[in-house]
Amino acid sequence: MRNELVKYYKQGWMVDLIYLSKPGEISKRKVKIIKIQGDLFQAYCFKQNAKRMFLIDSVLAINPLFPKERGAV
Repeated sequence: MRNELVKYYKQGWMVDLIYLSKPGEISKRKVKIIKIQGDLFQAYCFKQNAKRMFLIDSVLAINPLFPKERGAV
């Protein structure tokens, strides 16, 4: 999963994540990765409208959002 995160970060793409939180809740989030550091990455979460920290190991799935899917013309 880390390699995919790094790839999308370097390309500047937004991604859809399926994420497992510490309490065990699964959520789908659209994020823009800001930085990757160790076992964590910081991203702008469009669900929370805020910068958030995520555990890389808690990402269950990742899917890049191409310009058309992001709403670009």
